[in-house]
Amino acid sequence: MSKLPDLWQDGLAAGWQVVDASQPGADLALECDVVIVGSGAGGGMTAELLAQAGLSVVLVEEGGLHSSRDFNLRESEAYPQLYQESANRLTADKGITILQGRSVGGSTTVNWASCFRTPADTLAWWRSHHRLIQMDDAALLPWFERAEARLNISAWEAAPNANNALLAAGCDKLGIPHARIRRNVKGCWNLGYCGTGCATNAKQGMLVTTIPAALAAGARLLTRVRVRQLLLNPARTRAEGIVGDALQPDGVHASGRQVRVKARQVVLAAGAIGTPALLLRSRAPDPWQHLGKRTFLHPVVLSGGLFRQQVEGFNGAPQSVYSDHFLHTQAIDGPLGFKLEVPPVHPLIMAATLPGLAADHQRLMQNLPHWQITLALLRDGFHPDSVGGSVRLRSDGSPVLDYPLNDTLWEAARRALLQMAEIQFAAGARAVMPVHEDAALATTLRQARQMIAALPMQTLRTRVVSAHVMGGAMMSHDERSGVVDQLGRHWQLDNVTVIDGSVFPTSIGANPQLSVYALSLRAADALRQRLQA
Repeated sequence: MSKLPDLWQDGLAAGWQVVDASQPGADLALECDVVIVGSGAGGGMTAELLAQAGLSVVLVEEGGLHSSRDFNLRESEAYPQLYQESANRLTADKGITILQGRSVGGSTTVNWASCFRTPADTLAWWRSHHRLIQMDDAALLPWFERAEARLNISAWEAAPNANNALLAAGCDKLGIPHARIRRNVKGCWNLGYCGTGCATNAKQGMLVTTIPAALAAGARLLTRVRVRQLLLNPARTRAEGIVGDALQPDGVHASGRQVRVKARQVVLAAGAIGTPALLLRSRAPDPWQHLGKRTFLHPVVLSGGLFRQQVEGFNGAPQSVYSDHFLHTQAIDGPLGFKLEVPPVHPLIMAATLPGLAADHQRLMQNLPHWQITLALLRDGFHPDSVGGSVRLRSDGSPVLDYPLNDTLWEAARRALLQMAEIQFAAGARAVMPVHEDAALATTLRQARQMIAALPMQTLRTRVVSAHVMGGAMMSHDERSGVVDQLGRHWQLDNVTVIDGSVFPTSIGANPQLSVYALSLRAADALRQRLQA
């Protein structure tokens, strides 16, 4: 695969303006029309649209530039290079492990390519309970269609791998509706290692689509720059730009080199932990104390099914089958519903996730090819007791998310574990084990039900993970109710726009990638019109 064309090699040779701030040099000072902090879904979509409109754009990314020639399918290299905190970002109580991207392209470089439009019931809730009247299905449809066309989002026509096919088989046996997942890929090799970076440039993330297009249109990219704060004017009504620290080649420690970018407009696209944290470090106006609050995760619980045949969940497209059935068995603001999918079953991430110690853990790992893993995404943010978490700053200015796991969530987690066990047995599993420190292999459904009913649902005993971070700078119909308006404009800073998933007032109830793409295009186009007026 190292012989495949690398568009970044060709682009850099053609003169793309990219500065790796970890290289030795003097302090860096730039000026532009728009500085964009973060190069993931929001930042990438915005950079292309504004650069192609003739605006001077500087895109600032904390992580490094890694392209297809660097992606060798090795987890041990990918996690430190491409993820926040080496794929081991934790909530404050260490109860939830969070996977977030940290390289050029952000999480779009490492996600599993699953694409869903924002569910209609989510948008209806936003309109009725948050008075976000612009979040109308018909009004948003053109933006979804535009994002889908740009990123080749379409039905996955290949047969599901065994990991996904067993989810479908179990659902079929029980009469549970399921469907195929659309994916943003083109010429996919079906390797199954999307989470370590796409070695064939098939995944149509920002790394191979909008960011190259923005650079070809004259945008500039700075990598390995940790933005420290916004440069606010004395009246604290505008941002004059950003200031950040160049990082050393390790991507962690500051080098002592400073980076300043002066801009007419600042776009924050650092994600639903990074964006609130930057505003907090900048002491941005927050008169109604909404900043960092209502941060949602789709907390995920997992169940392992052990099959006689080899499943090899490390081969083939990671996600291609889902079921939304259990999102609709309760009222949207009732007991938490959940979406069923599967994760890839790779050695390192499995070793870090499975319970047990020493020989017990070794026995579980020796069966790696025979495990089928199902996950349940819990829909948080709608039930009165599901208010999400809060982003705060550590003493060094780095962010941490407080996300208490309460009885409302634990009740849903137990229901999800019970349902996943039933589906896995229906698919032919010879044993099922919830991913819980006190769980054991159950060889019958009755035994599994008894065990799951007795398991203590507690932090650190029940394994909870997340790859979907949303909220923290929520949009609102007026300045008393949120941080930004319905186009991402900061209520108190008139030239700061937030364009990422932190604007969501609840979780999505589906993988949020496409929701960020579509709403980002909408917000970026409105910003373009304002700047060109």
